[in-house]
Amino acid sequence: MHGYGTGFMGWGWILGLVVLGLIIWAVVRSAQNSNTSPREPKSALDILKERYALGEIDKQEFEEKKRDLTG
Repeated sequence: MHGYGTGFMGWGWILGLVVLGLIIWAVVRSAQNSNTSPREPKSALDILKERYALGEIDKQEFEEKKRDLTG
């Protein structure tokens, strides 16, 4: 009389998997959020150094702009 797959007990294992998946998702999401911290904005000098390193500006322009920034 009590066959497999009838009523709520037949679907219980699927519900268990869904709950387990939600728990795993919540743990992973929480771990990702705790590892990411807001980045500090780059300073103008950092941006200038990056542009020089990428070859966007030459040494002369880098030195001129560096002097302007530092004073």
